[in-house]
Amino acid sequence: MEEIRKSAKTVDDAIAAALAELGAAREEVDITVIDEGSKGFLGMFGSKDAVVLVKKNFNPEKEAETFLKEVFLSMGLIVKIKTEQKDKHLYIDLTGDDMGILIGKRGQTLDALQYLVNLVVNKKSPYYISVMLDTENYRQRRKETLESLAFNLAKKVKHTKRNVVLEPMNPYERRIIHSALQNDRFVTTYSEGEEPYRNVVITLK
Repeated sequence: MEEIRKSAKTVDDAIAAALAELGAAREEVDITVIDEGSKGFLGMFGSKDAVVLVKKNFNPEKEAETFLKEVFLSMGLIVKIKTEQKDKHLYIDLTGDDMGILIGKRGQTLDALQYLVNLVVNKKSPYYISVMLDTENYRQRRKETLESLAFNLAKKVKHTKRNVVLEPMNPYERRIIHSALQNDRFVTTYSEGEEPYRNVVITLK
């Protein structure tokens, strides 16, 4: 439940009832007073309840954390979740035992989980939020590995004068390859194929 309409004898009472039902604190909601109500004659006759509309403020960090907690609970994992939002980017770092399970082969499990969090967050967000999920500094380590691979394969292309087609990669990893070789004077890169089997090709200019 994201919003609720409540009535009570006073505005404060109506707000309190709405907050209790939403399970939210006052600073986490937006409150609209629809009717302030009235006490009526002698506080008895013609009295009218106050009516408020209380709506939860959108909090991408909380949305992501709630979703991930449910996922890890179902997996039987104890994971500490740290979130940080900077402008339209949400960074999530996961720590715990045996994080290799969450990384998966070549980061496939981590990528899939990141994709799901992206869907959950952006379903309610009024603007697009880019989500980056990481654990044990995997993203940085993977970036360094891909950059090293790009440089080595570029050398191979220059030596053999034959194109090299890399294994299928997600858009983020393909951008790393393109970026690593964008200033190379002798080779260029492009992507081909259809998702999720899109490849980077390294070729001579």
